[in-house]
Amino acid sequence: MDQSSRYADLSLREEDLIAGGRHILCAYHLRPKAGVGFLEAAAHFAAESSTGTNVVVSTTDDFTKGVDALVYQADEASEEVRIAFPLELFDRNMTDGRMMMVSFLTLTIGNNQGMGDIEYAKMYDFYMPRAAISLFDGPAKGIRDLWRILGRPVENGGYIAGTIIKPKLGLRPKPFAEAAYQFWLGGDFIKNDEPQGNQVFAPIKETIPLVVDAMRRAMDETGEAKLFSANITADDHDEMLARGEFILDAFGPDADKVAFLVDGYVGGPGMITTARRWFPNQFLHYHRAGHGAITSPSSKRGYTAYVLAKMSRLQGASGIHVGTMGFGKMEGAANDRAIAYIIERDQHDGPVYSQDWYGMAPTAPIVSGGMNALRLPGLFTNLGHANIINTAGGGAYGHIDGPAAGARSLRQAHACWEAGADPVEWAKDNRDFARAFESFPADADAIYPGWREQLGLGG
Repeated sequence: MDQSSRYADLSLREEDLIAGGRHILCAYHLRPKAGVGFLEAAAHFAAESSTGTNVVVSTTDDFTKGVDALVYQADEASEEVRIAFPLELFDRNMTDGRMMMVSFLTLTIGNNQGMGDIEYAKMYDFYMPRAAISLFDGPAKGIRDLWRILGRPVENGGYIAGTIIKPKLGLRPKPFAEAAYQFWLGGDFIKNDEPQGNQVFAPIKETIPLVVDAMRRAMDETGEAKLFSANITADDHDEMLARGEFILDAFGPDADKVAFLVDGYVGGPGMITTARRWFPNQFLHYHRAGHGAITSPSSKRGYTAYVLAKMSRLQGASGIHVGTMGFGKMEGAANDRAIAYIIERDQHDGPVYSQDWYGMAPTAPIVSGGMNALRLPGLFTNLGHANIINTAGGGAYGHIDGPAAGARSLRQAHACWEAGADPVEWAKDNRDFARAFESFPADADAIYPGWREQLGLGG
């Protein structure tokens, strides 16, 4: 059934929809199945995302038609479809009237992903009006709070050198805590990896008190504050709260130095919102494990990593992993810096929409995945700043002189970029950074050809 007469209105102007402030706008790349018209498929997609069915039903009235999602742009050549969703469509909390990310996803990425006449459809940008932004939680804490704890300026406080305990699975409580202590002697921030939590060989109630002791010993030895991101991810929200409360109790007066890591993609928006609302005094660390199943450029359905990051800020993530922009081991490209920009800036022009956040607190970019000291200067240059959290696992624990030296090499790499220095020349006066060349020779060969001769290691 061709529903384009009802669910498409190509006379609508995007600037008018934005000025009106009563619609959430979504942009998709869409391809219909063979034999289905492009506008017909797009209109059916909008119908399925809002008030439509496959037949005319007797219960439709004028009010129902007034909240139809409408296709307002459709370009078959570029496979681009833009749809306007009236705000009235979206479910709201009965307790406080707030908007829900689950409702946004249910409508915009819901049944429409399995429609028989759609080959694929993938959201690559969306626009939130001010009326909607004001109804989402947004972050309670941010990187400014971490800079303050670390004794840094709260504006442009700079690079936070972090790691993930490696191996990601397999360490018992004492070796885990010792690995944390060794890194903290040179670095700032340690996170649980996404599968780490309450394994039978490393139960939280044994591991966390040892981590607390390791942190305190490292702070005593270095005279610097340290940070730990503890994984509280669980299927059951009561389990999440139990984990969080135990961790805060164990850290006691150092609870301000604890972030809570939540696997927000596999766990879903409810898990992020639970952590955001129950623990508003903790930095909420959004780990996006699993997201590549739909955000990868090779996937034609779902939504992009840019969309995921934008949603995370609305939900209240203090920080989210943004990839390595092609500088680490994960899939990505230099222009992925837009993923960082949309979460950290007050306004950003995205692939389609210019988004103003109207004062919503920023979400910090977290860069992880195959990073080491040699790769950092290029990353900072591409991003244009170093106000990030970087968690280099192998980049710290794979350093030839151990994790403390690995942590210092990360800091020295940042100092090199900040000084605008040539990295190989910088290495001559910064031993830990220099030893990173020997620790990761394949990267050194690829990024800095001729480094051996320049550093006197030609033999």
